[in-house]
Amino acid sequence: MKRAKFVSIVNHKGGCLKTTVTANLGAALARAGKRVLLLDLDAQQNLTQSLIGPIELVEGVPTLYDALVEQISLDHLITRTDEKGLDIVPCAEDFTGADLSLVSAFGREHVLRACLEQTSALQDYDIVLMDCPPSISLVVVNALAASDLFLVPCSAEYLPMVGLALLGNSIAKVQKVAPELQLLGVVITLYARNERVCRQVESLLRRDLGEKLFETRIRVNTKAKSAPGVRKTIFDYESDKQGRGTVDFTALADEFLRRLEALAEATNERLVVHG
Repeated sequence: MKRAKFVSIVNHKGGCLKTTVTANLGAALARAGKRVLLLDLDAQQNLTQSLIGPIELVEGVPTLYDALVEQISLDHLITRTDEKGLDIVPCAEDFTGADLSLVSAFGREHVLRACLEQTSALQDYDIVLMDCPPSISLVVVNALAASDLFLVPCSAEYLPMVGLALLGNSIAKVQKVAPELQLLGVVITLYARNERVCRQVESLLRRDLGEKLFETRIRVNTKAKSAPGVRKTIFDYESDKQGRGTVDFTALADEFLRRLEALAEATNERLVVHG
């Protein structure tokens, strides 16, 4: 049985386009023929509202928060989006209590993993992208502990770049309970080539990260800000193959898939060497 690749989209600092990257990377991967599931793990519900609209709390209707508390399958929560091949596990307003509830849970770092292991529909997906809140929290730890890889959007500014060190320290702690977790790469967002600070940040990140920095850059794009308001991905909103967002996120998905393939080949090579 095939197994989906689980990737957390994470950065402890807000405003780095985590949700925008999650939604539009997911859509680009779906357009490349992959079956993609998104998980909205941010209590602000931005991913959910961007793609399917807000989820109302209805008595007797279980939510993602309920699934975590009860440590049950997420099958009943999977919802289609308007993008073919792209589905979402939404969250509702009650998810604000998730972190507090996880504190007293047995094996609290692996509650989400337990839910995912019971979710039979995951066999239908190639990639699962998890949109994490901009914080150091048990929800983020759960996402990372359930992931194979993590992807870091970093806006082309000085302070978010400095914040990567804090994120690195947190990841090191998570790897004690999830030793297989690997960095897929860092993606520069809100990039404007005519701004000197953007070029400086890119140069510094390239120096420090080397190949871990994606070649693809997500440029400043006002349409990407407007698309969630009408519950569309950048592809439907721009409706233009040469649109800035369409070009950027298509390139990001291509590089994303190349990196996954390279990691798979490297893993196979290691198995052969040690076998």
